[in-house]
Amino acid sequence: MASTLYIGLMSGTSLDGVDGVLADFSGRGMRTLDAAFTPFPAELRAELMALQAASANELEREALAANALARCYAECVQALAANAPGPLRAIAVHGQTIRHRPELGFTRQTNNPALLAELTGIDVIADFRSRDVAAGGQGAPLVPAFHEARFGKRGQVRVVVNIGGIGNISVLHGDGRVTGYDTGPGNVLMDLWIARHNGLPYDQDGAWAATGTVDPALLDLLLDEAYFRQPPPKSTGRDLFHADWLARKLAQRPGVSPADVQATLTRLTAVSIARAIQAEASPQAVYVCGGGAYNGVLLRDLADALGGRTPVASTDTLGVAPNRVEALAFAWLGYRFLRRQPGNLPAVTGAAGTRILGALYPA
Repeated sequence: MASTLYIGLMSGTSLDGVDGVLADFSGRGMRTLDAAFTPFPAELRAELMALQAASANELEREALAANALARCYAECVQALAANAPGPLRAIAVHGQTIRHRPELGFTRQTNNPALLAELTGIDVIADFRSRDVAAGGQGAPLVPAFHEARFGKRGQVRVVVNIGGIGNISVLHGDGRVTGYDTGPGNVLMDLWIARHNGLPYDQDGAWAATGTVDPALLDLLLDEAYFRQPPPKSTGRDLFHADWLARKLAQRPGVSPADVQATLTRLTAVSIARAIQAEASPQAVYVCGGGAYNGVLLRDLADALGGRTPVASTDTLGVAPNRVEALAFAWLGYRFLRRQPGNLPAVTGAAGTRILGALYPA
């Protein structure tokens, strides 16, 4: 009988490293057996950041970064495989998004899955987004189908919010329907700002934002972005929300202190997510995953932006740690691929229909 053990790997727009899970999809259901995190070396993180925009010799630089990325993935796999109770069926790996332009018909997740298969001796499933884009979809978000499978509850409207570099929502309507889309910046602008001013990779628990005060005029300028008004299906990334975008907004509101900017960026993420939720449903509960789930100030801002009437909690309360959800989602997508089952939701991505997502690189 084929193994039901899969490893899921996710490296997101926060560019901090690789989250991995060891998952069991046996008849007993979907279980997370182990988790691991492999941080990116500083040089790789810097190169992946640079590759977000056009630059000299980028084809060769991307190929070399993909090789280095595959070695980071292999390191994470080795940590997880050491604790596996049996043989592994496959590794499902997202890759690192460096360009996302579905309106032009492409999305690019750099990776070298062939090298990963060579380094680990395990089948690798990769390139999950491109088939949805080929079918006319956004290629994102792909996690709502998994959120429904793992967190949905009949008769209860729930929203799962993933706050990585970019924020996205999955609205689980309680009747089998799922809607969702990318809401805008998650941690990306907050991380950029604190790195610039304090030399830190992220604002631990929103501590720096808590020292500042939200500037209403700046918040209005930040919210004055066409993407927020665009109807779904839609997706976004660092192609839109980047340092130059923020600089243009700040130029219209000079003199705001760095701490107040951080507080306002935190509120921007909360308000943009809350408005997206309110446009879709009146949920009984909101569950947050991703790195943003560990930012207490952001969660309080989100609860406040929702009017203080909707409970906001992390996915921990549903049995999955916030930093494991996306990696588990891609393990699930790998499991679906090998069963020849679709992984996308056309109602979310706008694709012409359901599609089997991924490509296989045999060991």
